[in-house]
Amino acid sequence: MAMIPNFFGNRRNSIFDPFPLDVWDPFKDFDFPSLSSFPQLSRENSAFVNTRVDWKETPEAHVFKADLPGLRKEEVKVEIEDDRVLQISGEWNAEKEDKNDTWHRVERSSGKFSRRFRLPEDVKMDHVKASMENGVLTVTVPKVEMKKPEIKSVVISG
Repeated sequence: MAMIPNFFGNRRNSIFDPFPLDVWDPFKDFDFPSLSSFPQLSRENSAFVNTRVDWKETPEAHVFKADLPGLRKEEVKVEIEDDRVLQISGEWNAEKEDKNDTWHRVERSSGKFSRRFRLPEDVKMDHVKASMENGVLTVTVPKVEMKKPEIKSVVISG
């Protein structure tokens, strides 16, 4: 018997194996609900979860950047509602399946997506601009220029 543990060879049961196959699972007797119990987390809705958007504020504007790989600008909608809500939506279409194909892994999302953001009061709703380049949607919402208060010196008499 070797004194040095073999981590890469036979994976039966060894006192030297840091990851034995018969590890006690403290949760095995609990009845956890499956993902099918949560339709909002199902695969056809996963595109909603996977739409990543960054929102940064500069002195001049609020800038939103959304990763939308594989979509053209015609497939994306950017809308502003009256109550200052920015909505970015669209749909990824699933690849057509052939009966003779064997899928080994499916990680790309398909389906509709929609993200909504409530904008602050200091934005110009009529001057929103959007552009799409290399699968990244950029929405720029300019801010209202805050008028700096005019300061007048007052002469003190007496």
